[in-house]
Amino acid sequence: MAMGYCMTEALTGLKVLDVSRVLAGPWAGQLLADLGADVVKIERPGSGDDTRAWGPPYLRDAEGRDTSEAAYYLAANRNKRSVTVDFTQTEGQQQLRELVMQADVLIENFKVGGLAAYGLDYEALKALNPRLIYCSITGFGQTGPYAKRAGYDFMIQAVGGLMSVTGRAKDEPGAGPVKVGVAVTDILTGLYASNAILAALAERERSGMGQHIDLALLDVQVACMANQALNYLTTGKPPERMGNAHPNVVPYQDFPTADGDFILTVGNDGQFRRFADAAGHPEWAEDPRFATNASRVAHRDALVPLIRQVTVFRTTAEWIAALEQVGVPCGPINNLQQVFNDPQIRARNMQLEMPHPLSGQVQLVANPIRLSRTPVRYRTAPPLLGEHNAEVLKDWLRR
Repeated sequence: MAMGYCMTEALTGLKVLDVSRVLAGPWAGQLLADLGADVVKIERPGSGDDTRAWGPPYLRDAEGRDTSEAAYYLAANRNKRSVTVDFTQTEGQQQLRELVMQADVLIENFKVGGLAAYGLDYEALKALNPRLIYCSITGFGQTGPYAKRAGYDFMIQAVGGLMSVTGRAKDEPGAGPVKVGVAVTDILTGLYASNAILAALAERERSGMGQHIDLALLDVQVACMANQALNYLTTGKPPERMGNAHPNVVPYQDFPTADGDFILTVGNDGQFRRFADAAGHPEWAEDPRFATNASRVAHRDALVPLIRQVTVFRTTAEWIAALEQVGVPCGPINNLQQVFNDPQIRARNMQLEMPHPLSGQVQLVANPIRLSRTPVRYRTAPPLLGEHNAEVLKDWLRR
């Protein structure tokens, strides 16, 4: 162990009940678990988390046969322990209440009021454990006209405006709304949830009291529209789909090369001047239409075709090599095989291998957080359904 490292992780000693399924809640739970929390995943007996069955692909055993564990489930449940509890039954409700009395945090993503029918809502559990941080994740939040509706990431990307700015421009072939290729709203909600939980825990150090966290996928999606939301609020004009182009920065998009495409992200006027020189057209930087970012945005229809006519004469690798030498940000468009073979990704150890009882080893994606003194540790692979029933009862309830 490197000098200065602690034997414990940042959240060692924190007890979390993850009563959530699919992605947003489990993502938050996995982040807390990676940071050292003891996260117990509460699952339905027999079936467990919905994503265990969201395949193919499934994890394969040593003989290459599919196991019961879908790749989707493996993405969000590392470092947790699985306990099966049927809280639709009185015995299960009592068992969960006993666990709650030992917990610091509970994460759930049932429909509004869904757990109240079993006496497991925040007000009921607060009476048992006033220090409990209770994080509810729903599609639309605990209040408002849509509160009772179910919400999945794809639909929220549409309702929350993301698909209105994602896809090819209306005058291009293939124009129309497109979702992001990963459930980004769920992921962002999980990140907001873990931030909110840590904030509530910090406040509890002062007050001694827990609190309820109300997180909505739709709220998160709207909040994460970022500059596009402010473009609208500033002008009153809704942004439109622009393909890979940027509404506020030019050139900042994909360009064709002799053997494919690459991404050019010119962030300031100095970078544009260096790009123009490298492209063999220093006069672009002197042209009043292109000299400043504001003028380039106004005249993108003139500039972008000029750049396209130049970029096709070099390969992607040649452009990247030339522009890296002069400090102009750019990069290839990698598939995931290329991503995990990329020397930077390999140097950062973003792929990891962990022991797994069904396959021997399982390949996972590492946590990107790098803490100098209390680093992330990878203790256990995503658990089998009910794998830790006896272990958790012993650890938490001394049974």
